[in-house]
Amino acid sequence: MWTRPDATRTSTVKPPAVSRPRLNIDLDAVARNYRFLAEQSGRAETGATIKADAYGLGAERIAPVLEDAGCRTFFVAHAQEGAALRTFLKQPDSVIYVYNGLFESEEDYFFAHRLRPVLNSLDQIDLWRAVSARAAGGPPAALHIDTGMNRLGLSPEETRALAAEPQRLEDVRLSLLMSHLACADEAAHSMNPRQLKTFREAARALPETPRLSLANSAGCFLGEDYGFDLTRPGIALYGGNPVSGETPALSPVVSVAAPILQTRRLKAGDPVGYGAEFTAPGDMLAVTVALGYADGFLRAGAHGGYGTLEGARLPIIGRVSMDLIVLDASSCAGIAEPGRRVRFFGGDLEAQADAAGTISYELLTRLGERFDRVYEGG
Repeated sequence: MWTRPDATRTSTVKPPAVSRPRLNIDLDAVARNYRFLAEQSGRAETGATIKADAYGLGAERIAPVLEDAGCRTFFVAHAQEGAALRTFLKQPDSVIYVYNGLFESEEDYFFAHRLRPVLNSLDQIDLWRAVSARAAGGPPAALHIDTGMNRLGLSPEETRALAAEPQRLEDVRLSLLMSHLACADEAAHSMNPRQLKTFREAARALPETPRLSLANSAGCFLGEDYGFDLTRPGIALYGGNPVSGETPALSPVVSVAAPILQTRRLKAGDPVGYGAEFTAPGDMLAVTVALGYADGFLRAGAHGGYGTLEGARLPIIGRVSMDLIVLDASSCAGIAEPGRRVRFFGGDLEAQADAAGTISYELLTRLGERFDRVYEGG
């Protein structure tokens, strides 16, 4: 007769992971990618954009690896991300910039965690100036100039107003002047030289020009003119290809290994999954794996998405559901068995993104907390 186990004993038992998908993260690959991007950056310092919890891969584990590889300047989106990152870093002199800037009531937070705001408007400049004056100094700040993306940063009108009123920067210790490229993934796009020209003009117009930064991941491949003093790669650190139509020598960082839960022989006419969208055209071997949109695998990936087993491609058949995906494993008869793990992403990250009609950035940042995360190397 079954009896309830003792709670004090079972609380120490490690939960099984056999039927859960596993997220493998290669920390050595992150370090290799950083060093490769540093080579592309030439004389410029190479920073790291580590927002969104290092693009979903875990800033706590990624940040120290980047530090060991030589990174000393990091970028996050929110102040809270910056505060968390500060606790992960080993080097006390590592610099953290906050892309989204600051708002009233956040000033003490920036001081306490030694965060540098990226000032995106005249209002933010005035706020930081007042705060710095009251505190008799404060952390340095970056100034963001919008050069055509129309997202964040001082507009051309605001930039001209600031150039005409240099006193607005009194008590503000500017350490960086930056902008962001909109079309760097297309090297021949006319926006690139146009933004470069606008950025240079803004730098000359402002009264005190600090270090300059324009290049994101794709910008690192546009040439020395775009490197300036500091580059800010993001997706390329994590194995995503930032350049359209090219394949830079980046190492894959992320792969998902989802266990096969069940195999099933299908006959012609057998439907698969919700909505019966797929119907077997003939005899097939189907496998159901433990992976779904609750894990962050996009539902849109059903149309053209696939996994691999022993190098063979297993197309998705039917819809991606919350916890499960069904694959056509006809090419792997005798290999595809319950317990075996099917691989997703890895070197196919961009192809999987294309199949889902999205980009590798979204695939990575959506990877959820249900995975058993396995960090390798580092």
